[in-house]
Amino acid sequence: MASALLGALRAPVRRSGAFAFAAVKPVARPPTRGFATSKLLRNAAPESAPAPKSSSNTPLFIGIGALVAGGVGYWVATSDSTTAKEAATAGKSAAQAVKAKTNFVPTKEDYQKVYNKIAETLEADDYDDGSYGPVYVRLAWHASGTYDKETGTGGSNYATMRFEPESLHGANAGLDTARTKLEEVKKLFPWISYGDLWTLGGVCAIQEASGPKIPWRPGRIDGFAKDATPDGRLPDAAQGADHVRNIFYRMGFNDQEIVALIGAHALGRCHPNRSGFDGPWTFSPTTFSNAFYELLWNEKWTWKKWSGPKQLEDKKTKTLMMLPTDYVLVTDRSFKQYTKKYAQDEQAFFKDFSAVFNKLLELGVPSQQWASEPYELKTLEEQKA
Repeated sequence: MASALLGALRAPVRRSGAFAFAAVKPVARPPTRGFATSKLLRNAAPESAPAPKSSSNTPLFIGIGALVAGGVGYWVATSDSTTAKEAATAGKSAAQAVKAKTNFVPTKEDYQKVYNKIAETLEADDYDDGSYGPVYVRLAWHASGTYDKETGTGGSNYATMRFEPESLHGANAGLDTARTKLEEVKKLFPWISYGDLWTLGGVCAIQEASGPKIPWRPGRIDGFAKDATPDGRLPDAAQGADHVRNIFYRMGFNDQEIVALIGAHALGRCHPNRSGFDGPWTFSPTTFSNAFYELLWNEKWTWKKWSGPKQLEDKKTKTLMMLPTDYVLVTDRSFKQYTKKYAQDEQAFFKDFSAVFNKLLELGVPSQQWASEPYELKTLEEQKA
């Protein structure tokens, strides 16, 4: 309930958040394989061996979740806003406690059902370039990218973007759209934590967009507003190489991993009313590929003359954009070697991205919380075979 209320709020525009996917204006582009579930995957990694069959416990816990949610919902409705927000979180924690008390253990089959329902919410003719996928990826990224390895704070464990002020941080502008949309899924599977839901949303979006398989596992728990991280931990797209390294090194990534993660800009676009920047990175913003690197490496880029923040545009069509933090990937000596590699070898990019995106999504989660070894969940297309 608290998340639904927060979803109605929109953060003020700020020039931050290098991973500003999602959009308002469609872009003309050639037909490509993207989020349409009827289209074939490309370059998908082979699936791991299937886990032993076990029956789904989803119906059992939907009933339990409804009981817990009902009691907490009444208290939230009759409490002040701050207390109500923590009450909502307490309800989710109570649901987790009941799950343990009733020996409810979600199986891979249960999480596949959640994945499938997320996939069904992706396509939307009236949103952006026809898909919520890019903004789901951005939500998963920003929910995880607040991690600080020195203090052990931040990361995806507590899903603290449900609360102010984190939900209103400039870098998170527009993510209320993704959080609100995923509430549709949460209502059907009340036993899943928000951290698990949001990160699974990012995994689903990439896989359904013809991207690589991303290993994912459940185990994140919902926290409180007091667990939220301070503003300034996410990338500021207007900065240079030193800033990029400071942000990513703080989380424990090296230069190769930095370049691989920024390749997620193959999806989506920037919005003037969110990050301040404007435009897509590629001609196919709903298809996950190495096009971001190909364009960055091979095209001529010039500084755009406009009233907005400093950004680049392609010299040929002037319809694509790159952020200052993107451009350092071809000007920095260390970064550029990996940019060239990924521009020339999509399979290498897919392999490295899969590993580093999995690493990102697990930041801040204590190892004892993991419920299983990572799953490789099937796409909707694979399940038809």
